Amino acid sequence: MKNIGKRTKLAIALLAIGAHGQAAFAGKADDTLNAAFSTEIATLDSYKESTREGGVIGRLIFDGLVSKNFATGEFVPELAETYKLLSDTQIEFKIRKGVKFHNGDTLTADDVVFTLNMVSRPDFGARYAIAVNWIDKSEKIDQDTVRLTMKAPYPLALEMLSGNLPIYSKAYYEKVGAQGMAVQPIGTGPYKVVEVTPGSSFKLERFDSYYKGGQKQNPKIRYINFRILPERNTQYTELMGGTLDWLWKIPKDDLTRLASVPGIQVSNSPIMRFAYIQMNPNIANSPLANALVRQAVNYAINRTNIRDALRDKSAQIINSVCNPLQFGCETNVTAYDFNPEKAKQLLKEAGFENGFTLNMVSSGDSYGIPEAMKADLAKVEINLELHNLQYAAAVDQWRSGKLDLFYDDWGSYGVGDVALSVGNFFSGTGDDLVKDPEIVPLVQEADTTMDRERRQSLYSKALQIVADKAYWVPLWVDNINTAMSKDLDVKVNPDEFVPFYDAQWK
Repeated sequence: MKNIGKRTKLAIALLAIGAHGQAAFAGKADDTLNAAFSTEIATLDSYKESTREGGVIGRLIFDGLVSKNFATGEFVPELAETYKLLSDTQIEFKIRKGVKFHNGDTLTADDVVFTLNMVSRPDFGARYAIAVNWIDKSEKIDQDTVRLTMKAPYPLALEMLSGNLPIYSKAYYEKVGAQGMAVQPIGTGPYKVVEVTPGSSFKLERFDSYYKGGQKQNPKIRYINFRILPERNTQYTELMGGTLDWLWKIPKDDLTRLASVPGIQVSNSPIMRFAYIQMNPNIANSPLANALVRQAVNYAINRTNIRDALRDKSAQIINSVCNPLQFGCETNVTAYDFNPEKAKQLLKEAGFENGFTLNMVSSGDSYGIPEAMKADLAKVEINLELHNLQYAAAVDQWRSGKLDLFYDDWGSYGVGDVALSVGNFFSGTGDDLVKDPEIVPLVQEADTTMDRERRQSLYSKALQIVADKAYWVPLWVDNINTAMSKDLDVKVNPDEFVPFYDAQWK
């Protein structure tokens, strides 16, 4: 792995030296945005696809009833012209008139009811059950009105309806099924699919019959071509040669080198994802059962130095177990700045001045971060044994309750609400290895009440307790690095999706 990284950097350096002047970017010339992903996309059926890359394309093809304005945090109409909360468990939507599917059919209330009732059935097998399992039923009230009933009060209803629940054509889905939607989907979105080479490329064209209203109207670029290119060297070569216009998820060192190439601009965007270390205080005879030891672990890790060396200096250091972009993320909590002497003092007070060993699991390419943490903890006589596994195996090992620490990151499904960060890990569920009786009731109530102010107050109290008792080591907010043609203007949203419908040539 390390040799591959060196070869990649060397290739960039040589290509940068060989680049003379500005590359001739073809995308602008023929109004085609050429983008590449490293991750394979299995299906264009948004309810079956698990990758963020597939979701990016899906939001160009499909629309939901509402969307989120990230500038204001408000939910605004999309396929629904208006909506209103009838009660804690019911929302009524007025469906926008005149909306067309890509095959020319008109969107109706029947399509909305069909989609929501179908994807929320347990036997449908939606890839992310959390997006749909709160729906009880959807009913057609009249030709333009749909009433959605929840199984119980669900504060994230609008979050899920915003982007995560695209509306399908009833007639088309019944005709082609999931297999047809996988390779030749039709939606109401601002772009339509014109050609798919499974596992290789996806060609989209602007849908000129797209309705007025909502945040996706008036896309500027006519064509968008997405290609799957697993090799970074190939991506960089094509970007510098002008046959690609956009790349993302670029390693820090590579981004620096790309920034020096004529004709290329780079950017760094904060997203909902954040990094952390979980601690398991409930292993028999574990030092982590002592709050003083957990606090010492926090003090012993130099988060700022590790971030600067291995991530990015612009990544915000966090003290709460949530992303500050999320609703309900209380940031006024106990902070543990790097202080190894304080860590040693606490360990001595707890009776562990002679040290001990902890096991930590991580997954995938962790960029040397666990090793840096191991070095920091060794300075206070804590020996860290590292186990790097594939993600599913790492999660299984952690949930077994036999490991002390888990280094990971969490994207909250791109949802800007701590119900999917704090609520996911401190509500007494299988992912909650702490199960603190003081915290669980607060989070459970916050996860189920529709009163926004009450929710914020409850999450604030829970987060303060989590920090005081030092159950986690919060690390930093993650960023996504992108490189693109200097002729292109497009951003990455905090939910880790890319609004290519807003992209434009300079």
